[in-house]
Amino acid sequence: MPGTAREIGYSSRRRVRIRGRDFLKLQDFSAEEIWSILKLSKKLKSARGRRAAGKPLRGKNVALIFEKHSTRTRVSFELAVAELGGTPIYLSKAEMQLGRGETIEDTARVLSRYVHLVMARVYRYETLERLASAASIPVVNGLSDINHPLQTLADLQTIWERFRRLRGLTIAWVGDGNNVCNSILVGASKLGVNVRVACPEGYEPDERFLEWARANAEETGSSIEILREPEEAVRDADVVMTDVFVSMGQEEERERRMEVFYPTYQVNQALMAKAKPTAIFMHPLPAHRNEEVTDEVIDGPQSAVWDQAENRLHTAKALLSLLL
Repeated sequence: MPGTAREIGYSSRRRVRIRGRDFLKLQDFSAEEIWSILKLSKKLKSARGRRAAGKPLRGKNVALIFEKHSTRTRVSFELAVAELGGTPIYLSKAEMQLGRGETIEDTARVLSRYVHLVMARVYRYETLERLASAASIPVVNGLSDINHPLQTLADLQTIWERFRRLRGLTIAWVGDGNNVCNSILVGASKLGVNVRVACPEGYEPDERFLEWARANAEETGSSIEILREPEEAVRDADVVMTDVFVSMGQEEERERRMEVFYPTYQVNQALMAKAKPTAIFMHPLPAHRNEEVTDEVIDGPQSAVWDQAENRLHTAKALLSLLL
């Protein structure tokens, strides 16, 4: 029966504990630990709004540091903390002493005396590492320049919901081998999902994440491929994913990037037609419509984008519940 412990590779008899740990990259977590988050997320999604859902974060305070603008990460995390009974505290870099020269380490030590967890959305992954090394509380990666593990949790949950399994499915990533792509490679390979990345030369995923993904794939029997042609990656795929060609902080590269990516790597209806008839389209958002994806696809019947966005909330609740 799809969705059973045997199908998903997770033993319900083995208790998985991730309490008190940092959540910086998915490579630090086992397949069973990732599944524990996804399974709890599914339960919390079903229980949302019920009185019996519980408040596991009652009396807990969570600091939310944002160096970069956000819609989904901010709203999902603030709501996640609040719905679990905790208190979210939004902190922008401009409003903190961090923005006036206080060291990252000093900020981490002070926050450790006030709150129970820090979620940070930052420009550089190094910032997260420094926060985590100095803090005595868990630090969660809300996004960095090289990875976005929170997004991957929501992506995996969405795919699991649609297909009732993960192992053996194929994800085709089309476009820039960016931070979201890096995390998908690691998270998917840990759970036995094949990943094909179609990207231009010079825009491949980070080599460290590729090495981890390939090692994971050897253990799970999945495959990792780096290709140049989108049609080759998408052929008979179960999931087609993309992201913007020009991310925040890359505005000065826009003209050059558009010349490289557009229109070759655009996901349109013709490209989607090469995937399986049951294939779904996914995008982490925000989308630059009619650049990396056409309106016809993102608003079409194969789009799972809005479920994917909603699942950011449920996976955030699951992760917070397990860490705290």
